[in-house]
Amino acid sequence: MQSAMFLAVQHDCRPMDTSAGSGHKSEEKREKMKRTLLKDWKTRLSYFLQNSSTPGKPKTGKKSKQQAFIKPSPEEAQLWSEAFDELLASKYGLAAFRAFLKSEFCEENIEFWLACEDFKKTKSPQKLSSKARKIYTDFIEKEAPKEINIDFQTKTLIAQNIQEATSGCFTTAQKRVYSLMENNSYPRFLESEFYQDLCKKPQITTEPHAT
Repeated sequence: MQSAMFLAVQHDCRPMDTSAGSGHKSEEKREKMKRTLLKDWKTRLSYFLQNSSTPGKPKTGKKSKQQAFIKPSPEEAQLWSEAFDELLASKYGLAAFRAFLKSEFCEENIEFWLACEDFKKTKSPQKLSSKARKIYTDFIEKEAPKEINIDFQTKTLIAQNIQEATSGCFTTAQKRVYSLMENNSYPRFLESEFYQDLCKKPQITTEPHAT
């Protein structure tokens, strides 16, 4: 009899324990996923900050590198939402955006844009020609390792232009990639957990005054 009563009590209690813990476990799982996501973000961000020098230029010294690592204030991070150019003008913001694009498997867009920015600053005709060919083989030609999504006519025009490279060889393609990032990736970046975390103001806790 006692055995039967014990089994009955055990049977009645089991569903209550499961239902009580399910909501808590679900919340814990969501928090764990959020922490993992932010950790991945910070790992990627650290990499891009360490390699934040302009393509084709030597890396800067320790002082500049340390400046690139300075985390922006929430107010500074919020400025990035005002315009896409504000984000790209910030070393930290650019590195954060690159980390975001990498998580979306479309980092070739910002890499192409950066390569074009460097290309336009090149003065030597020989360097201009060699850089133009490299950009073409890396980003433009069919089945390029970092092929960007542009139309066939633009690709054909670039192939013709690089025969006698000028600083404007990639202008049309760069504008299209910029527009693609501004209208698609940029809004998603602003909604990401990582960006929202940067914009959070630290909570100020005040100790109660002794009476």
